[in-house]
Amino acid sequence: MDPRMRTPRSGTRIDLRSDGTMVSIASIGASLRSLRTDGRDLVVPFAADAIRPGFRGATLAPWPNRVIDGRYRFGGVERQLALTEPSRGHALHGLATWRDWRVVGSDATSVELALEIEPSDGYPWRLDVRTTYALTARGVTQHVRVESLDDRRAPWGTGPHPYVVAGPSPLEAWTLELPASAVQTVTDDRLVPVALEDVSVDAERFDFRRARVLGDVRIDHAFTGLARDDAGMAAVVVRDPAGTGVEVRWDAACPWVQIHTADLPGADRAIGHRAGLAVEPMTCAPGALDEDLLGYEAGLVTLEPGAVHEASWTIAAA
Repeated sequence: MDPRMRTPRSGTRIDLRSDGTMVSIASIGASLRSLRTDGRDLVVPFAADAIRPGFRGATLAPWPNRVIDGRYRFGGVERQLALTEPSRGHALHGLATWRDWRVVGSDATSVELALEIEPSDGYPWRLDVRTTYALTARGVTQHVRVESLDDRRAPWGTGPHPYVVAGPSPLEAWTLELPASAVQTVTDDRLVPVALEDVSVDAERFDFRRARVLGDVRIDHAFTGLARDDAGMAAVVVRDPAGTGVEVRWDAACPWVQIHTADLPGADRAIGHRAGLAVEPMTCAPGALDEDLLGYEAGLVTLEPGAVHEASWTIAAA
């Protein structure tokens, strides 16, 4: 085969363009590969012919975030998933992130991709998952729809994994506005959920209800208790001192959001250390797949046979 005809390492590339906004999607993981408007990046991009760095831009399904130790109980039955986060010993970000999604429709400003999740030992349900990326005036909206093809109740969760870029300054100089009153505290080593607490438990680290500079805080936590507008939308806004910014907005289907300051071992920005801020709207909390783990409402969706669930979010220039 002529190497010039080979599929890129991140899968089929789909580019969308309109009025100064350019979006590129990679079919592996239905991933948001790049998003540019007015000549600047709104997310940390990756090359089309690169293996996607970690979960950057991926669509997370049938659960976002972590299943602790890969074990969970649902419907009274305990199950074991493969451990995909070896350093912490968890099952991370679902089953769809390294699958090659099919392109089922596209035009100049939108694309729809599809994936069937087949039953397996750790997750014995069949689901049809569709996601659509559509250009907006200054960004992109992603919509995820799942339909259960199974004859039994199935646990479900989803969310995106973008690393947003406010502007040219380092992350430490950006301001964050996060309208959340509660945070899921976790252990320092393995990020195992501990409790659901008011953000005042460590206000310097967690309370960004009024926009303020991130500084050197390190965050890798899920937040809830979200303030919403009259349309039921919640929003996180990140701004650069240069005057640029990014807004992530999402609907009521996502009562949680994970915020991660992208702290990596070795502190090398060349490989992504604090190069962007992960803002991940989620339909459920970390650990939610396990009905025995958390003692509070975690947002897990239970799909009845034939049921449909939908969620959406938008990333745009602020």
